[in-house]
Amino acid sequence: MNRCARYVILIASLAICSSAHPSDEGRVIGIASKNFTENYILAEIAAQYLEYRGVAVRRQFGLGGTKVCFEALQAGEVDFYPEYSGTIQEVILQSASGAPLAEQLLALELQPVAPLGFNNTYVLAMRTALADELNVSRISDLAGKRGLNIALSHEFRARNDGWPALAAHYGLALPNSGIEHGLAYQALANGRIDVTDAYSTDGELSTAALTLLEDDLAFFPRYDALWLARDDLPPQVASYLADLAGRINEEQMQALNARAAIDGDNTASIARDFLRAEGLVSDRAASHDSTLVKQLIANTWRHLQLTGAALFAAALAGIALAFLVQPHRRASAALLYVCGLMQTIPSIALLALMIPLLGIGVLPAIVALFLYALLPVVRATLTAINAIDNVHITVATALGMNRQELRRHVLLPLAMPHIIAGLRTAAVISIGTATLAAFIGAGGLGQPIVTGLALNDSSLILQGAIPAALLAIITDLGFDALERRLVAPHMRRSSSGG
Repeated sequence: MNRCARYVILIASLAICSSAHPSDEGRVIGIASKNFTENYILAEIAAQYLEYRGVAVRRQFGLGGTKVCFEALQAGEVDFYPEYSGTIQEVILQSASGAPLAEQLLALELQPVAPLGFNNTYVLAMRTALADELNVSRISDLAGKRGLNIALSHEFRARNDGWPALAAHYGLALPNSGIEHGLAYQALANGRIDVTDAYSTDGELSTAALTLLEDDLAFFPRYDALWLARDDLPPQVASYLADLAGRINEEQMQALNARAAIDGDNTASIARDFLRAEGLVSDRAASHDSTLVKQLIANTWRHLQLTGAALFAAALAGIALAFLVQPHRRASAALLYVCGLMQTIPSIALLALMIPLLGIGVLPAIVALFLYALLPVVRATLTAINAIDNVHITVATALGMNRQELRRHVLLPLAMPHIIAGLRTAAVISIGTATLAAFIGAGGLGQPIVTGLALNDSSLILQGAIPAALLAIITDLGFDALERRLVAPHMRRSSSGG
């Protein structure tokens, strides 16, 4: 047990070291973004400009919603990300204080930096044909309109300035469902939904036949884009971000979003073109695009790191714990219950719960995957040991073996087929679950999937989904080969000996 514990601690320590925050001298600046198109573009603009100015940056793009980015910022896992004044006031501060925004944020050791120049407010969008048919042009016109299929982004359904408060403000009692923001426009175009929330600078709004319902009772505040940063952000970095202040208006932002959402341009090229057009970088500035092969290799390697570390720790801890509690029926049942309880927590929820404890990045992802991998390993090991014929134990005891020798030379070899089967199941589960780790900045093959969902780009989704599926198949075949090599000879010797 002591050796197993040391291995687990070593893995955790290595993960912590890999994501540790360096000192201000030569500090790598962590930049986050939420998981929608505009935030990707703004974060990439900042990242490229800082790199052009010689600042080392670490991209943590595509995190979950506001709360995930904010908690990552407070935990010091990132240094800044694009945010909006209304969101800060209504969701982060949840305050009706009339004090200046900067003063309220100071109490949280945060600061607003360099407003970008545009207001990206929430709007409700409806297909124009249906809006004309039902004579709907204002939000208040929705009152009494039954049978509408209203689908709203998940965050909007839960925000203080989202649907519950909006519905109360307008007296709306309409059923609704959740939808990923990047998929809502396609669902509107196909007639599968009738109404959704949107951002006023969304690129799709420039071409889609949609009616934006007037906020006639003035519910929504202003959502001025800015950088929300830690108050220990190096002054030089803050001054570089100030170079971007006031350079983007609503029309420009919508055009940038349209390049990604409609034209299919990648965010790196959109950001580079914007910086060049503004004269902030030279035309000969180095491109920060990565080739598809490099991205695939990097994402696959990170995916293997996440799943490999989690599976290794689960194998050591799970097998050791199973052997430890197996002689005690109640302890065995309790261990299985606790491991099974972990499986009942939705994986994305478990990852989110890790943020306040461990921050974002590799370590919380490994811990979450480790907890998910424990059940198949523990269950397989306990089942295997309990199925061993007592004759083997009696003979080993008669030969003078102590408990430790019995476990090592008799129980473990006989249990090996079931243990490998449990590890095989845990490995495949971990590979699939690890794709969600991108929501907390751990990277891996989930990164292109998350980005593709945000940008409604099926090719990006496939860049993550296909390699993840192939990796799961290869892993399963690898365990099959391992089982044939390690288990089959033993089984053949047992059969011939009988």
